[in-house]
Amino acid sequence: MFLLGSAYPTAKLGLNASIPPILFGSLRMAIVFICLLPFLKFKLPNIKYLLPLIGFGISMGTSVNLFLYLSVNASNILSPIVIGAQLSIPIAIIISSIFIGENISGKKWILIITSFLGILLIAFDPKIADEILGFLLICCMAFFYALAQVFSRYLKELDVKFTNACMGGIGFISLLILSIYFEGNTITHLKELNTDAWLLAFYHGVLCSLMGHMSMFYLYKFYPVGQVLPFYALFPVFGILLSFFIFGEIPTLIMVIGGIIVVTSVFLLQKIR
Repeated sequence: MFLLGSAYPTAKLGLNASIPPILFGSLRMAIVFICLLPFLKFKLPNIKYLLPLIGFGISMGTSVNLFLYLSVNASNILSPIVIGAQLSIPIAIIISSIFIGENISGKKWILIITSFLGILLIAFDPKIADEILGFLLICCMAFFYALAQVFSRYLKELDVKFTNACMGGIGFISLLILSIYFEGNTITHLKELNTDAWLLAFYHGVLCSLMGHMSMFYLYKFYPVGQVLPFYALFPVFGILLSFFIFGEIPTLIMVIGGIIVVTSVFLLQKIR
């Protein structure tokens, strides 16, 4: 959870080191793909996995990284977007009920509504009046992260390394195309990246993606989802603490109260899944 929480302040450091946001996501996915390539057995999966695999790659590899780095780039304070990312859990439950038919009990609905109310409270904090774009972008990221979790349920029988390599390949190519089109001068940007920028890109690719996200998918093979996901509620704690130590960012009282509401609601949601 420390690695997942550290993605936000370290992303800000990377963007401060002049990595364009979409290119940052593309580099992260390229590193994931290259690192997993030597461990792959080149065998096409069953055709029934094709659409979920593409959906997982586009939602997790492309969309999550796109909106994450755009959100961090648009934000001057990180605490609201770190907390806003927690919306992925209640959104995932809602999406699962629509597409997979999972039942949502009355207790879950109460906690889902409570988590959204916590986010709404943070949105009314006067300090983030100029941060609304970043806040909306992180909500988009939460939606696609939730969608990726739903797609991943259809891919449980596939090797985690294979699914994440496909995600990395799809994310790398699609984000690179978007970067070329919207950010331009891609070759120039790559040439101008300094050592710190490359180290941060490797940190996100190797530690945040390979060790952070893949370790969670790996644990799903041995433990029930309900036992693993409650720990997901811890990553905002590490993200906010690191934002304080790196940038001296102190959350307002409204952010703290809203954050407690959201994190507690998400934690309880995952406990009763």
